[in-house]
Amino acid sequence: MKDWQAILICPPATVRDAIAAIERGALGIALVVDDNNHLLGTITDGDVRRAILRHVPLDGSVGELLVRPEGSPYARPITALYGTPDDELLALMHIKTVEQVPLVDPEGHVLGLATMSDLTRRRDLGIPAVVMAGGFGKRLQPLTENTPKPLLPVGDKPILERIIEGLCRHGIRDIWLTTHYQAEQIRAHFGDGHKWTAHIHYVHEETPLGTAGALSLLPERFATPFLLMNGDLLTRLNYRSLYQFHMAVGAIMTVCVKEYDTRVPYGVVEIDNGLVQGLNEKPISRFFINAGIYILMPQLLDYVPPNHRLNITELVRQLVAAGKKVASFPIQEYWLDIGRMPDYQQAQEDIKDGRLGT
Repeated sequence: MKDWQAILICPPATVRDAIAAIERGALGIALVVDDNNHLLGTITDGDVRRAILRHVPLDGSVGELLVRPEGSPYARPITALYGTPDDELLALMHIKTVEQVPLVDPEGHVLGLATMSDLTRRRDLGIPAVVMAGGFGKRLQPLTENTPKPLLPVGDKPILERIIEGLCRHGIRDIWLTTHYQAEQIRAHFGDGHKWTAHIHYVHEETPLGTAGALSLLPERFATPFLLMNGDLLTRLNYRSLYQFHMAVGAIMTVCVKEYDTRVPYGVVEIDNGLVQGLNEKPISRFFINAGIYILMPQLLDYVPPNHRLNITELVRQLVAAGKKVASFPIQEYWLDIGRMPDYQQAQEDIKDGRLGT
């Protein structure tokens, strides 16, 4: 595998360093090595996301992600000897349910990395995507007075074109666009999607049905899980990791979340029965916000009544109340919701600075 050195990190690296290495290599994994390139452990995309959900500090030691429950200093990574035949590597990956295997010499020094995608040349994820592109974009007026928000340019491409390119990069090519406002412009721009090697279909809302209601207009039920996302997002999310996580946890729905920090600009006084118990100067509160990207199982459509306005928040409440499993998946990659003018301006800056890629 070319450029596998880009995913190497050494203690005392931080969790943030591990995230950067995973992003740098775009392989879903970072390898922790000592000064002699001896493999100490591996940190996967999933390891980092679980750590984020536990609120592990990003500036904390990467060792927190490697420590084994029984107290051993490092978890023993799954490895194979350099030169192992491809069929044996694939068998190991299937048995261990992993997609990457570090290749080492007999002494445990890293010599390369095998990935399932390279070995099998898999390209298509095989699931459809529904992108909600019917909003009015009122908070971005006057830009949206004659142009639908998904067609507003970010750099040299419309927002929705960047979304479609991102989906196609991860092998999601069966794409359904829900439209309402200025729908003819969206159809004229994307057509059947052949320019992007995609198959684009359209579902038109005569009246807005909310962030979930348009799913009732799909001509038929999907046979597989499917991706649902807002049409005003910019992200470098690894959709394959999201799908694999969803299937592993066995949820009816997985909601992507993004950690959001808000700082109170004053000292917060802790009071009990009128007495001051402490003073916290300008504390930071951390929340997980809805990122507008979901994986849904086909049977979830049973909860979406036909031609009825339904928002995704209501749908989630119904599922939870019915005792259904709804999972969360933290986004650690770039993500931006273009809802307001400052967000749109931020997107232009991010494109210039290369934070979003090309």
